Amino acid sequence: MLLYYIRHGDPIYEPDGLTELGHKQAKALSKRLALYGLDEIYSSTSVRAQQTAQPTCDILGKEKILLEWAHEAKAWECFSVRGKDDKYTWAFQNYETVEKFNSPEVLSMGPKWYEHPYFIQTNFQNGVQKINKNADAFLRSLGYKHDRTNNRYEILKKNDKRIALFAHQGFGLAFLSSILDIPYPVYCSRFDLGHSSVTVINFEEWNGFVYPKALQTSNDSHLYKADILTGYHNLIDI
Repeated sequence: MLLYYIRHGDPIYEPDGLTELGHKQAKALSKRLALYGLDEIYSSTSVRAQQTAQPTCDILGKEKILLEWAHEAKAWECFSVRGKDDKYTWAFQNYETVEKFNSPEVLSMGPKWYEHPYFIQTNFQNGVQKINKNADAFLRSLGYKHDRTNNRYEILKKNDKRIALFAHQGFGLAFLSSILDIPYPVYCSRFDLGHSSVTVINFEEWNGFVYPKALQTSNDSHLYKADILTGYHNLIDI
């Protein structure tokens, strides 16, 4: 099985939706995914995720399956922190939190990193447990039972499908860290997801089990093919 995780296009957060650029990104993305072919399409219930998925649904003649638990707001409740200015931001966008994420004492705690005293007042533990529960149920429905003790998946049924999930950055970093068995502090501070980017996870059988492998992360080659340059969150002047 190949799992395509796709972040929504350039967004408008209030009201929820895509900008003109975001719609162009979604259209370019649909042409790329049409070449691959998809068997099932899932989407967060947010408007921006659904609008990103729709051109792909249209071109492939597929109906999207909505997942409420993949909505960005669900992740925000658990993985946001209050900064020095008393405003909330994502944990991976807060310098003090990222610094603590990468401290030897936190990294040494592995999957139980959230039990560190520094995080006792956060909702991180609840967030990790919710993400793990929902991600495991989702993968189990696709034929893979997560063995978190051995960081692998038991194959319940053969699955050669190509599955796409359209969702978000904040949710996606937690979701991908969960399914890949990479602790969230490591994943969220080392990887990112650009607008309309594609991350591909291969669930290839190996000696009766699956150790999922990322074939590519945050790939936006469809934008360059369509002559759409985003500057990656406006961080790169191009």
